[in-house]
Amino acid sequence: MISQIAKFLSQPAVQNLSRDGLLKLDPEIAHQLTIKAIKLGAVAPQENKDPDFFKTEIAGLSLKNPIGMAAGFDKNAEVSNQLSDIGFGFAEVGTITPRPQDGNPKPRLFRVPQAQGIINRMGFNNEGHLVAYERLTNNKQAGVTIGVNVGANKDSDDFVADYVEGVTRFAPIADYLTVNISSPNTPGLRDLQSGEALKRLLGEALNARAKACVRVPVFLKLAPDLNEAEMDEVVGVIKQVDLDGLIISNTTLSRDQVAGLPNADEAGGLSGKPLFNFSTMRLAQMRMRVGSDMPIIGVGGIHSAQSAIAKLAAGANAIQLYSALVFGGMELLRDIKDGMAVKVRKDKLQSVGQLTSTDVESWASGKAQL
Repeated sequence: MISQIAKFLSQPAVQNLSRDGLLKLDPEIAHQLTIKAIKLGAVAPQENKDPDFFKTEIAGLSLKNPIGMAAGFDKNAEVSNQLSDIGFGFAEVGTITPRPQDGNPKPRLFRVPQAQGIINRMGFNNEGHLVAYERLTNNKQAGVTIGVNVGANKDSDDFVADYVEGVTRFAPIADYLTVNISSPNTPGLRDLQSGEALKRLLGEALNARAKACVRVPVFLKLAPDLNEAEMDEVVGVIKQVDLDGLIISNTTLSRDQVAGLPNADEAGGLSGKPLFNFSTMRLAQMRMRVGSDMPIIGVGGIHSAQSAIAKLAAGANAIQLYSALVFGGMELLRDIKDGMAVKVRKDKLQSVGQLTSTDVESWASGKAQL
C-alpha cells in the first residue's frame, strides 16, 4: 500500500487531488489515498482569509465560516487540522466507537456516478476511542474547530452505554459532540431515534456531559427516513432535555432518485446529490417544529454554491458536505464560498447568517426543489 501511495502521489495530476485520477480507483482506496495526500500536504492550503461576513456563531461555537467537513471523511481524527488549513470552518471526525472495529465486509462503498451519488455500508469502521483521543490530545491546533461524532460498537450489549462512554471520553477535548444514531449500517441503531429509547439515550448522554469539566455542545444526528409522526416524537423528547442542536441528515435507505442506475441496488445509505431535495425538506420540516432558536447543521447532498445557499435558506445555521467532494474535488469548497460571497454582496447582507431560514416553508412543503 505504501508503494502504491507513493507512486500515486508522484503523479503531477494528483498534486491537487485530481478527481479524474481518484475516480478511476476503487472508492475505498481512493478515500485512503486522499487522507494520505492531505496528511502529506498535497492539497494546497486556503490562499486568502475568509471575509468577516463568513463568521458564524452556532451553539456557542465561533466558526471562521459555516462550511464543515461531515463525519465519515476523517474517521480516525487524522487530518482535522489540515482540513481547517484547506478552508473548512470546522470538521467532524468519526464516527468513533469505544472499541476498534473493522466494519462490514468489503466491498462496502459504491459510486453512482450518473447521479453523483454514493452508497455506503461501511459499518462504523474505525480505530476506536483511545487512538482518536490520543491524536486529538496531541495534535489539535488552537483555533481549529473539531467535532467528535460518537457511536456504538455493532456487538455492544448496550448501545446507550457506548454513547455515554463516548461523551465522557471526548467532552474534555472536543469543541462539540455528535450523538449519531442515524446510520443504517448498524442493525438496531436507528431504533434509538424513537420514544423511550431516545429519551433514555439523551438523558444519560447529557448527564455524562454535565459531569465533564467543560460544557461541550451536543448535537443529535437524525436520519431523513423519519416520517412526520416520528419527527414529532423526536421533537417531543428533545424539548424535555438540554440538547444543543441537531444535524440533519444522515444517509437515506430510499433509492427513488437513483432507481435503475448502476450500484443503486447495493445495500447501505445513499448520500450525495440525489439526497439533497429529500434531506433539505426534512431539515425545513424540523426547523418548523423546533423553532428559530435550536441550532441546526444541514448536511445531505450539498454539491454547489446554489445548494449550499438553499440548505441555509431551508433552516440550517451551518452546513457540512462530503460525498460531493468525490465528484467535485476539494475545489468545490472554493466554489461554494465564492457563490456565497456573491449572494451576500448581491443581497447587501451583513453576514451569511442572514441567509438562514429565508425559505423554510417552501422547502418544508416540498414545493422547493433543485
